Amino acid sequence: MKGFSRDLNELMQFPNEGIFSTVLVKSENYNHTLMCLAKGSGIDTHTSTKAGAVLVLKGKGEFLLADEKISLKPGTFIFMPPNTSHSLAAFEDLAILLLLVKE
Repeated sequence: MKGFSRDLNELMQFPNEGIFSTVLVKSENYNHTLMCLAKGSGIDTHTSTKAGAVLVLKGKGEFLLADEKISLKPGTFIFMPPNTSHSLAAFEDLAILLLLVKE
């Protein structure tokens, strides 16, 4: 695969409700996705078989990682081991970069 760059600020799109996501790059071993959540939306508790990382780009919200509540603001970084339960709530329009990697 050839390298490339993207301006994530230009790619951000906030829907009136729900979630907008766009896959930036994907392979059998990894998936990097820009996710934009409308204020008041969220993602219910779930797990992934892949290790994950979340980087908050814009907005505020709350992330529940197992039993730990994490306040989200720009610059917050979260690492998730595989099979760890997690959920997400957007208190205002929220943009995150989600990185999933097969271990």
